[in-house]
Amino acid sequence: MIALIQRVSSAQVSVAGEVIGSIGRGILVLLGVAREDDASRAQRLVERVLGYRIFPDTADKMNLSVQDIAGGVLVVSQFTLVADTKKGARPSFSSGADPVLGEQLYESFIGHLRARHAQVATGRFGADMQVALVNDGPVTFILNG
Repeated sequence: MIALIQRVSSAQVSVAGEVIGSIGRGILVLLGVAREDDASRAQRLVERVLGYRIFPDTADKMNLSVQDIAGGVLVVSQFTLVADTKKGARPSFSSGADPVLGEQLYESFIGHLRARHAQVATGRFGADMQVALVNDGPVTFILNG
């Protein structure tokens, strides 16, 4: 399981022109699920996302987590994150989870996240989504679960 996280001033996700999830200051999580992933990896990745210190403290050092600042978390599924891009001019998606497992683990991730954090918004698994964000910094990291 992989999460590309971005510190944002704001972010929103839309489907068919309708905003279905939005946050102010916080973290946008683009979440990819691989074939070998399971619920324990989802839970571990939630802990990493919530505890990752990427927000500035009073000394302008990255010492605060999204929980410390009571920020929002917007989770958007993105199967392309698990693509194999090592060779050729076209990505291979053979390492990605099948849609049933991918959706189960996406929902598991969100369930664990909501159990530990108040401000959670989501995209829609498998939908054609448009994501708009203001990356603050820019600050972007890849976390593996």
